[in-house]
Amino acid sequence: MSQDAISLSSSGDAANPLTVEVTRNGVVESRHRGYAAIVDFTGKVQESWGDIKRPTFPRSAIKAVQALPMVESGAAEAAGFTDAEVALACSSHNGEVGHTETTLSMLTKLGLTEADLECGSHWPYREEDAHRMARAGEEPNQLHNNCSGKHAGMLALAKHLGVPTKGYVNQTHAVQQRIVGAMEQLCAVDLSDVAPGIDGCSAPNWPIPLENLAYGFARIAEPKDLPEARAKAIERIKASVFANPFMVAGTGRFCTEVMKILGDKAFIKTGAEGVFCASLPAYGLGVALKCDDGATRGSETMMAALLRQIGVIDEDQMAAMGPWLNPSLKNRADRVVGDIRAAKSWISF
Repeated sequence: MSQDAISLSSSGDAANPLTVEVTRNGVVESRHRGYAAIVDFTGKVQESWGDIKRPTFPRSAIKAVQALPMVESGAAEAAGFTDAEVALACSSHNGEVGHTETTLSMLTKLGLTEADLECGSHWPYREEDAHRMARAGEEPNQLHNNCSGKHAGMLALAKHLGVPTKGYVNQTHAVQQRIVGAMEQLCAVDLSDVAPGIDGCSAPNWPIPLENLAYGFARIAEPKDLPEARAKAIERIKASVFANPFMVAGTGRFCTEVMKILGDKAFIKTGAEGVFCASLPAYGLGVALKCDDGATRGSETMMAALLRQIGVIDEDQMAAMGPWLNPSLKNRADRVVGDIRAAKSWISF
């Protein structure tokens, strides 16, 4: 897979074949469709479903790549970031206390404050955390933003490069230029003439074909063909994430809970609007998928099914993976009324 061979054009809008069925009393009530690619570290597509050349905004699924220049440049080491803090730079977290305190620690090490973040604020994702704050009369701030760790990492890179911290989310800022360069190399795609979208946290986000996203994550799985400094930085990121899965998402979240089950067999990262990527070190594979309608329940079941299809989930882990492979649907009385499952038309287990 080479940069000059990549096209960012879509080949059409035909219905994508990955299907997740939502049932009620055994009857399929609705369906989520999507497309996916499994690529090895040499760039060979091992398996695919649907139009994997269609440009897709990776959203937060690409945060490990966005954190790569911070680690590779020496910014993380210069700031004294711990492995937990490096993992948080790759996260879309719940805004739990452990997340906000870790972000604050990163900013303090940089001599900065919450006001230096440019990600905006929102309430914590978990109702119990939001309710606790509301009862205490507290308002959320930028530390609670699910991208605050990523932004603290961007600020670390800006400080290390000696460039202004203000405006670090702008496309032309040195921080974002380092990031887009890392994405181009890892994913083997030329983005020089591609206009980015603006992510929910205000950082630029470039559309990339799924096969290239999967290739980038395959090279995270096996970075031996990359320059030594970049490969070493990737290994630091993986080790940090595997040691701190809570930091990547949080309590009850797919990325955290599935990585706790699978250990260092899979680095998994979700993005908004139904995107998921995974890096599988033991296999030298990268996986990227997109659920067409952006539904989290659809994309999570798709990713779990693909991990099972590849063989990452062994028989001893099947019970623990049940809530993700075949989640139950419950009504308000906590009664099971249906389930969510991968359609048999594309899955072989």
